[in-house]
Amino acid sequence: MSKMRDHLGRHVVAVTGIGLVTPLGIGVAESWAGLLAGRSGIRRITRFPTDHLRTTIAGQVDLPEEAGAPPLTSPARVERMGALAGAEAIAAAGLGADGHFPGPLFMGMPPVEVEWPQRLDLARGDNGAESGRYPDMVAAAAGRLDLFEGALFGGVGERLADRFGTEGAPISLTTACATGASSIQLGIEAIQRGESAAALCIGAEGSVQPEALIRFSLLSALSTRNEDPARASRPFEKTREGFVMSEGAAALVLESLESAEARGAKVLGLLLGAGERADSFHRTRSNPDGAAIIGAMRAAIADAGLEPKDIDYVNGHGTGTPENDKMETLGMRAVFGEQVPPISSNKSMIGHTLSAAGAIEAVFSLLTIRDGMLPPTINHETPDPAVGLDVVPNVARAAKVSRVLSNSFGFGGQNVCLVIGAAP
Repeated sequence: MSKMRDHLGRHVVAVTGIGLVTPLGIGVAESWAGLLAGRSGIRRITRFPTDHLRTTIAGQVDLPEEAGAPPLTSPARVERMGALAGAEAIAAAGLGADGHFPGPLFMGMPPVEVEWPQRLDLARGDNGAESGRYPDMVAAAAGRLDLFEGALFGGVGERLADRFGTEGAPISLTTACATGASSIQLGIEAIQRGESAAALCIGAEGSVQPEALIRFSLLSALSTRNEDPARASRPFEKTREGFVMSEGAAALVLESLESAEARGAKVLGLLLGAGERADSFHRTRSNPDGAAIIGAMRAAIADAGLEPKDIDYVNGHGTGTPENDKMETLGMRAVFGEQVPPISSNKSMIGHTLSAAGAIEAVFSLLTIRDGMLPPTINHETPDPAVGLDVVPNVARAAKVSRVLSNSFGFGGQNVCLVIGAAP
């Protein structure tokens, strides 16, 4: 093993650029400052009416172009936030020329569909569908190229690839709440294999819209603490009762350490390993034995050539649902035994950004290493004796951190963990 190659002889993967959009702000500096301050980005939804909804709060991102205008559709919001995060990351990396990024795009995003406002427009008579009957709506929709293009899953990635001038065909993917981490994993593997010297990895989510909110509410997955939004997300805490939907985006510029050092780039950190395991037990619940969660954590640590004792901190999935926090606690104890490192949840402040979560939390993990500060888990008022972990309660903590394990556990049993290390 040399400085440029890992224990398996693969190219070492460096991060040279990062970008963020979260409910705490647009840009890395504002989001990170808010996180360390323990500030909540959760508030009452203002984008659409919430009358008669069980949950009326979310981590809403207000984009400048939506001020005084109708809200963007979810795919358009995903594209816009992905563009903001991507531009910040590329500018920070200083890689390539304007409009030409020397590597592929791996775009993690949610599934897309025609949303209710658009369907209602058709039913109310837009474009000739005056009867409101389904066949007439289909006929009217046939003339709406904007609807067609907006509902193309790969369209967002294609347009961002054109914007940034990435190489090859962009890869768009969705693996539930592990999506952002999956996009990074694909970038890691492409560089490790020598298929590309660089990669742009983006995870973005824009699903704070009525239908998505109702669907998660019907699963009884959401918090209903509407009276006090800032205190609603309570990962690992005894009175937790569900997650808070949120949105945002993160982008990471990856390149081989050899490439980064050859051009004199500032290395923000290293992506040392990735592990994934699938659990087909249930659509929303993990197998009670925790095999996939435990396996993903162990696989990531082994892929990095490390032992559990080498991990200084865990950026937890920490959704605040009773099920997830119980299973993540089980995984932590199985993997780390008696020497469990601190674990905290960014979702206590920004909510669950779903498809973006793994990428956003990877960026926060890099900043944790850079600044030697563990972000807190806020709203930790009544410790859960069944958890019993050091969750960095309520206040950020100074600590020497060289390696972080970042967990992403998705509905449908799609689990991805990343090991992130300090710059050499």
